[in-house]
Amino acid sequence: MLNELKYKECIEACLQCMNACNVCYVSCLKEYELAKLRDCISLDRECADICAFAAQAMSRKSPYVKEICELCMKACLACAEECGKHDHEHCKQCAEACRKCAEACREMLNHM
Repeated sequence: MLNELKYKECIEACLQCMNACNVCYVSCLKEYELAKLRDCISLDRECADICAFAAQAMSRKSPYVKEICELCMKACLACAEECGKHDHEHCKQCAEACRKCAEACREMLNHM
């Protein structure tokens, strides 16, 4: 059985990532060259929603936690890659939060 600390760490990383993605999403919408940020905006929304879902699933010990954490890790890595292409501070912060969340999900999966 996975210990409570791993759940707590992963839930916290998911919530931080969700917040960073939401900030990045809103901030990108205010940028001048919106068309260049289209993929970033889209992935921010997807990743935020998936992170929120993952945190909820872990908090209730869903039987699908493994699959959900795998999806969350993939979404976070994709979002980190896209945000990493942009020089905006909100994109850099989002990319970092996404990488941390992906690592927390990887740790969860390694202990399952």
